[in-house]
Amino acid sequence: MFVKTGDKVKVISGKDKGKEGTIIKAMPKEGRVVVEGINTIKKHVKPNAQNPNGGIVDTEASIDASNVMLIDPSNNEATRVGYKVVDGKKVRVSKKTGESIDK
Repeated sequence: MFVKTGDKVKVISGKDKGKEGTIIKAMPKEGRVVVEGINTIKKHVKPNAQNPNGGIVDTEASIDASNVMLIDPSNNEATRVGYKVVDGKKVRVSKKTGESIDK
């Protein structure tokens, strides 16, 4: 998957198009990501130890990884991701600037 937990991304389609956020959780097998502040849903929660009152809680739902675009840390613009082998390691490379994303 071209994005990892902690990456800053921009949503390129869907109801939150244009918004930016940080990836909280990446699910490579499902091809989905959870982005902070994006695709929020209201979840009805029963009372439990963490939430003794229960109620309705706002939480982020996952979105398809194809609906996000990585933001290049060097110029803060959305970019496509390529790969190069550097010193025997596969690293992600920005298609716009050609610079390595993984430092």
